[in-house]
Amino acid sequence: MYSLTQIVTPSRTDVQGRLKLFSALQMMQDCSEMWKGSEMAYDAFLRENGAAQLLSFRQVDVVRVPRLGEELSCRTWVYGVQGAFGYRNTVIYDAAGKACYMCWCIGAFVCKESGRLLRIPQTVVEQMHFEPQMEMEYRPRKITLPDLSSEHRPPIAVQRNDIDYNQHVNNAHYIRMALELLPADFEPTGLRVEYKRPVTLGAVIEPAVIETDAAVYVQLCVAGQLCCLVEFTR
Repeated sequence: MYSLTQIVTPSRTDVQGRLKLFSALQMMQDCSEMWKGSEMAYDAFLRENGAAQLLSFRQVDVVRVPRLGEELSCRTWVYGVQGAFGYRNTVIYDAAGKACYMCWCIGAFVCKESGRLLRIPQTVVEQMHFEPQMEMEYRPRKITLPDLSSEHRPPIAVQRNDIDYNQHVNNAHYIRMALELLPADFEPTGLRVEYKRPVTLGAVIEPAVIETDAAVYVQLCVAGQLCCLVEFTR
């Protein structure tokens, strides 16, 4: 398990002084990335093989939205590795130790040069630290779109600030873009996201939205190919 202590600072809050969902996702991502340094065999394997861990799916349940000034603890742990995929829980707790956000996700191990999936050797897996899978509702990793027409929205140009050290759009920034497409009065109680294809600097994202009574679905496409699919639940 790896943990980072955080504070809800002004730059992370919305107009009501509450933690932005985008900022919560950044906290989770930072904690997951820093975790790598605590697993020496795993970290060495990635570096020696020119590999990266890329997010392929994430589910987040919003239990309570923290407010400005609150002290938070973000904790992450891996509960399984199967072939070229790893399974992780990440939770943001408040000062009383109660969960504010609960997450499970699937990461893919990928060769950065070829883009192909890479299996982690059993000798490396045996040196990793695992924790029990957290109790929460594990919804399907495949998001099924309702049989409704999509509403197309204005294109979004990928900016330099959207790109991370893997040279493509950072996974939290897809959610930032998608959040801007929600109705103004929509407050997500959770989300699921499938990451399909990496998007690089200079690309133009073509968004499309489907809204139902239960959820809003945001499709982010480039040149007609789906790159990211997000489901925001009401």
